[in-house]
Amino acid sequence: MEKSGKPRVAIIGGGISGLAAAKELRWLEPTLFEATDSIGGVWKHCSFRSTRLQTPRPDYEFSDYEWRDRTDPSFPTHAEILEYLHGYATRFDLWRLIRLESKVVEVRFLGDGGNAGFPQLWGGKRQAMGDRPLWEVGVVSGPSGTVQWYEFEFVVMCIGKYGDVPNMPEFPRGKGPEVFQGKVMHSLDYCKLDEEAAETLMKDKKVVVIGYKKSAIDLAVECAAVNRGPGGEACTMVIRTLHWTVPSYSIWGLPFFLFFSTRFSQFLHERPNQGLLRSLACHLLSPVRRGVSKFIESYLTWKLPLEKYGLKPDHPFVEDYASCQMAILPDNFFAEADQGRILFKKSSRWCFWEGGVVLDDGTRLEADVVLLATGFDGKKKLRSVLPEPYRGLIVDSAGVMPLYRGTIHPLIPHMAFVGYIESVSNLHTSELRCKWLGGLLKGHFELPSVEEMFRQSSQETEVMKRTTRFYRRHCISTFSINHSDEMCEEMGWSSWRKRNWMSEAFGAYNNQDYKEDKSEQDDVLD
Repeated sequence: MEKSGKPRVAIIGGGISGLAAAKELRWLEPTLFEATDSIGGVWKHCSFRSTRLQTPRPDYEFSDYEWRDRTDPSFPTHAEILEYLHGYATRFDLWRLIRLESKVVEVRFLGDGGNAGFPQLWGGKRQAMGDRPLWEVGVVSGPSGTVQWYEFEFVVMCIGKYGDVPNMPEFPRGKGPEVFQGKVMHSLDYCKLDEEAAETLMKDKKVVVIGYKKSAIDLAVECAAVNRGPGGEACTMVIRTLHWTVPSYSIWGLPFFLFFSTRFSQFLHERPNQGLLRSLACHLLSPVRRGVSKFIESYLTWKLPLEKYGLKPDHPFVEDYASCQMAILPDNFFAEADQGRILFKKSSRWCFWEGGVVLDDGTRLEADVVLLATGFDGKKKLRSVLPEPYRGLIVDSAGVMPLYRGTIHPLIPHMAFVGYIESVSNLHTSELRCKWLGGLLKGHFELPSVEEMFRQSSQETEVMKRTTRFYRRHCISTFSINHSDEMCEEMGWSSWRKRNWMSEAFGAYNNQDYKEDKSEQDDVLD
């Protein structure tokens, strides 16, 4: 990889975040390393046949690349999303930057390893781009297994929080999957099965699904569909923590965005750096905030048979929204339950016995197959690539990645992380941070001191702690507009993106609001 005269930039990962980074940094001609034979990330490698987007189509699109038919009210399938991403890569000539089947196995730091954090670079000179190669990236391409090393001035980590590394439960000795005489499979491995293999795995089998988030719900629906008819067995979901589920983006006939995605609605919620008066207003408006949550809960309790099946959470809806835990239900989920093809068991702990699963009350569930929808360990995936001492800095004492603007770790120099902060639309969240990163690398603004960056990320963590018990996910959904405002101001953009005050107060914010106007485009292209 020859020096072109421009600083060399590596982008690791070809999912949503990696593609957005490649597009926004294409003036630097970055190299995007994708481990598999396809772009798309989780939409290619961690999706089931029934997987659909959980966000309305117009809210999940790049600001400068619309869906072909964005008025289609249906939720796109994973196949439609992959087609959309391929179109995006073609439209912006990104294929020339992408190296498929190029797995990054290690990243080395070429500077003074004894000076962990290099605060003089981030917090002193505050130069985003190094003036010499500071990172060495080890890549295995194809089947050879040979590691090739490349040097870069800047690295963008986009390997994501989902996929690749399953989050596997731990069990006491003699109570793990080794004693079970059936088949145990994580959802990550299930995704790799073709339709025939998946049907063979579950048809006429006693299947237990561990979990109650989106993957678990989709697995249960697929299992129920396979087991219709004579000989079909019910699928049992073992649920440790209940979360609110939503059948559609309409609440008592009102569009869902009115409750959380407008400036007015987000004014009800705490945000970082809000000052004394704003804090007082939040305190005084807390009854309204609770009322909105109760209003939504009343609809969900009326619309869905949550009480019938013991699935009504004991925490407010807003806590799930504030931690990005809300899931959209497939249309036929409770219809399958009503037919007895999906059963529910709640248990705070569980383990294996030779014939199936044992719950915390001693109940034994017979099983032929146990499917683990227990999530992924994206932080472990990062640690496996980064060198010491940086791998030990990934997570703070609260269990959250301390990222300034959801992008920069104050103690890891000349590296950015995209795709590790969540909101209502993760595509929008990633794209705006890539635009911000592009401005940073162009030198349009400087980073604050290391102390200030830590203070900002700590403020966000404290807000999450006070808002929801599920704060270990870095989720900004209740203050996403304010978060975007601050980034726009740093980029020199207007933070108010609508045409008039009425739209500004009550209109839903989405990616199209962050499409650059002519003056902003001039800044991007200079």
